[in-house]
Amino acid sequence: MNSLSFNTIQFHPIQRNDDQIWIASSELARALGYAREDSVSRIYDRNSDEFTSDMTLTVKLTVNGINESMREKETRVFSLRGCHLITFFARTPVAKEFRKWVLDVLEKEVLQQQIDTRVKINAEQQAILKEIVDRRCEGSVKKRTELWSRHNQHFRIPRYSELLAIHFQDAVDYLETMQIKAKGDVHIDENQSIEMLCSHARLFQAWWNTHSPTLAKLNPQLVYMLHDNMFSMNHAISDLCKKFGISLPAYDYDHMFELKTFPHERYRLLK
Repeated sequence: MNSLSFNTIQFHPIQRNDDQIWIASSELARALGYAREDSVSRIYDRNSDEFTSDMTLTVKLTVNGINESMREKETRVFSLRGCHLITFFARTPVAKEFRKWVLDVLEKEVLQQQIDTRVKINAEQQAILKEIVDRRCEGSVKKRTELWSRHNQHFRIPRYSELLAIHFQDAVDYLETMQIKAKGDVHIDENQSIEMLCSHARLFQAWWNTHSPTLAKLNPQLVYMLHDNMFSMNHAISDLCKKFGISLPAYDYDHMFELKTFPHERYRLLK
């Protein structure tokens, strides 16, 4: 992020190798409505025990000195969390408004980092999803299978552990509110059944395309017999997807079952 603005104040975030936004104390002081550029540094000095190292630090910045000569200056900078804490000590009229702005920017920044790095759910979040499924399936293997299948189809992932962190709460809501028939069967309408059939058929076809050359060395007649079936399956999948408006997951089908890849790389998304 190269620029950031609040009201009429234009910030110039300082770049560091920690994926955080750092703002100079002088710019933060102007944004909070202080006349003195050292006002925020003075606030920090009075309350330094409440700040952690990921909230504020000092860096050397190159600035213009006397006669426009360049020099290095020790400058205190604050992360977005540090800026948020500063607003609780500031007594200017704009502090409350700035505090809300910081929270909005922080939330967007965290979300963008999760998207950029495709952060997956952690072990604790996986356990929460598993607890929901265990509770709702009531010991039924069929219900458990269908719950996970619909969940993975909905979020276009091969297994629940691949769920992105930004979708965790959506997954919780989806699993908790999924309608189940009174007899205990998970309700799947015609379109959902066809979508599941096409998805699994496409995965099997990807496996076949990868491993059929090896199978042909063991049993060429079997591979020859099945070749036409796989060809017909390809057209059937395409026709059904077009007829029912189905979009299959954008996996790297040509390489997803290659044995030379690590298990966690078997399902590589193209998008």
